[in-house]
Amino acid sequence: MKIELARIDDRFIHGQVLTKWVKLRPVERIIVVSDAVASDEMRKTLVLSVAPSNIKASAVSVDKMARAYKSPKYADAKAMLLFENPEDIVRLVKQGVDIKEVNVGGMRFETDRKQITKAVSVKESDIKAFNELDQLGVKLELRQLPGDQSVDFIRMLQNELNK
Repeated sequence: MKIELARIDDRFIHGQVLTKWVKLRPVERIIVVSDAVASDEMRKTLVLSVAPSNIKASAVSVDKMARAYKSPKYADAKAMLLFENPEDIVRLVKQGVDIKEVNVGGMRFETDRKQITKAVSVKESDIKAFNELDQLGVKLELRQLPGDQSVDFIRMLQNELNK
């Protein structure tokens, strides 16, 4: 499988993904990688219902994604992987999925999270996972839309946490 884009965006499939990112990085599959979504039929149906008809969309667990990545059946497939959190990406990388870069797009604010940017808020487990991805050599970029300036997310995160 060829991963054209790995993106953290807890809204998963929405206007920005459909109109901007898919045009920049054409794919034949959009895969929502989330144990929570994959195990909740109602949520899975809602998330996948907005996918464009010309792109195959699925929601799978982290473990199933790791198996699919290694399967010869999907060797030539071009995919966009959408994640809810960085912990799931750490799990995939540790299972041998070659993710070199992650686009950090959106993580909603909640009371247990620290707001880093207007669109990204993190909790302690997210911070730990982002640092682990950095140590694993995964480039982390902050960019909402393809036309936006790419920002080194790990540097921004460290600067914000040190304030």
